[in-house]
Amino acid sequence: MTRTQGDASAPSRATAVPFLLRWTVLLVAVTCWELAARAQSSVYFPPPLRIARHARALWFSGPVGHLFLTPAAVDTILPSLGRMTAGFALAAVAGTALGTAVGRSRRAYALCNPVFQFARAVPPPALVPVFVVVFDFGTPMQVASIVFSAVWPVLINSAEGARATDPLRLEVAAVLRLTAPERLWFLILPSALPRIFAGLRLSLSLCLILMVFSELLPGSDNGIGFTLTDAQTRSDLLTVWAALLLLGALGYLLNTTLLAVEKRLVGTRTSAGRTA
Repeated sequence: MTRTQGDASAPSRATAVPFLLRWTVLLVAVTCWELAARAQSSVYFPPPLRIARHARALWFSGPVGHLFLTPAAVDTILPSLGRMTAGFALAAVAGTALGTAVGRSRRAYALCNPVFQFARAVPPPALVPVFVVVFDFGTPMQVASIVFSAVWPVLINSAEGARATDPLRLEVAAVLRLTAPERLWFLILPSALPRIFAGLRLSLSLCLILMVFSELLPGSDNGIGFTLTDAQTRSDLLTVWAALLLLGALGYLLNTTLLAVEKRLVGTRTSAGRTA
């Protein structure tokens, strides 16, 4: 009985040690920054605790009924998250669907892959004049710029994942007379999911970067990027640092959420594919 309890606690200890080490390193880094900033007393590098207090007062000191969000947070964080969510959702759906379809056809993949690689290599800032002409300044142009650059990692990884499906399993599916939707659901998607999520993680990082970049353009009047530029123009360095802290926290939370979804879905789909 004692041995069984010891064996059961071993995985939890193995999981807890990296977690504690990761947060210990972050705590040490923040402490060193705090001590160095207080010793130098530089206006350009304020202490982290002062930045955190400013960010809380600026965005997270509202009433409980509004989830502690202040009016400034509603004008800053929510528009940015809305643009990023719309861009990421469109890129994920379009990239997964088109990539899976192209990946299942060897001829289509050979014809389209050079186009995909060329489009992926185009820097997003170079396309700003095109998007301005097509969409004019505003939210549609910002979302379009996010989608265009974020779709390629998902599309290319989805195509590669679909191409990697075991041919023997496809032959068995043909013998069992599985329909095309059944082959897609039970064979192709479980095989491609790890590559799809690899593309989604890259796309998510790009969406965060492009969200900020799109809000730096003329015509923007809200969002984190606009707040960052406005604070820099007014030499409000505390708000600049607070916006950078907010972007880092958002990136970490979004990536952690996506990793949790990936862990659940990949395991579920893999089990379903093995059962099929």
